[in-house]
Amino acid sequence: MIDAIAVVGPTGSGKTDLSIKLAEKLKTEIISVDSMQFYKGMEIGTSAPPLEIRKTVPHHFVAFVPPDFEMSAGYFQNIARREIERIKEKGKMPIIVGGSGLYLSAVIDGLFKGPGRCEEIRDKIKEEIRRYGIEEIFNRLKGIDPLYAERLTSPRDVVRLVRALEVFELTGKSYSQWHKEHQSTAKPLNVFIVGINWERETLYERINLRVHEMIKKGWIEELLLLLERGYEKDIYRLKALGYRELLKFIRGDHNLHTAIENIKLHHRHYAKRQMIWFRADKRVKWFYVKSENEFEKISEEVLIELDNLASDALNKNEKCFLFRHLQ
Repeated sequence: MIDAIAVVGPTGSGKTDLSIKLAEKLKTEIISVDSMQFYKGMEIGTSAPPLEIRKTVPHHFVAFVPPDFEMSAGYFQNIARREIERIKEKGKMPIIVGGSGLYLSAVIDGLFKGPGRCEEIRDKIKEEIRRYGIEEIFNRLKGIDPLYAERLTSPRDVVRLVRALEVFELTGKSYSQWHKEHQSTAKPLNVFIVGINWERETLYERINLRVHEMIKKGWIEELLLLLERGYEKDIYRLKALGYRELLKFIRGDHNLHTAIENIKLHHRHYAKRQMIWFRADKRVKWFYVKSENEFEKISEEVLIELDNLASDALNKNEKCFLFRHLQ
């Protein structure tokens, strides 16, 4: 039995648009796994679905905690799975959407419990980062665990870099190996994963255009309001794309044009890292897109795929959703 549909892809690919079309056809609800859309007051800079759309198609975990709330993948896994079960109990098929690979994996596959923390090892690694530079320590991780190094959101992600090296020093096993061994015993959800893929140059054009649209919608004003509310330290902690670049503009460190160009660049780099993560997941059914006009057709193709899965389940006397019946 399929537990949920997931819509994944890089930033700017149209995940929100496709998931809304599917939710409307199936008369269901959406679970957001975008780790930055969790936070209130950051809807413009994280491209969260507009409130008027969220009133029409229920979205869960969008703008639901303040920026100073310290969300973890483990905590999110628990609350998201509870919401998925609640939606299923209503006879509906949940739709999971987002580009945060770690949070998506937490919900679908569950999180494994690695070895406990060792403050001595962690302090040693942090001192090595200060002494030799983060690039050299990141290269050490690439030699130990190239798969996890590729999947890091950023090569400057100190928290995950330290944890991956800590696990290796404690156990002699790479972080990826620990995760693989966990997955073999975990009870993952059965999720039909839909991936959106564009030609790279087209995707980059979409990203560039979206940055300008976000500025026009009031992104700078949104950031100023966050600063007025005392959330500056949380903006740095969250590392949400674009906010720090706009902070530099507000502080006078560089002009708006430079800020915008840097934001575009960082979004493009992030899209590349997201695709590395999702391409590693062989469960993803990819749809190659040339125009947003294709989303209607893709949504129909997804429903056909689900019909086929439901028919197979019925033939095997398994429980299933009758997707066309839900429309």
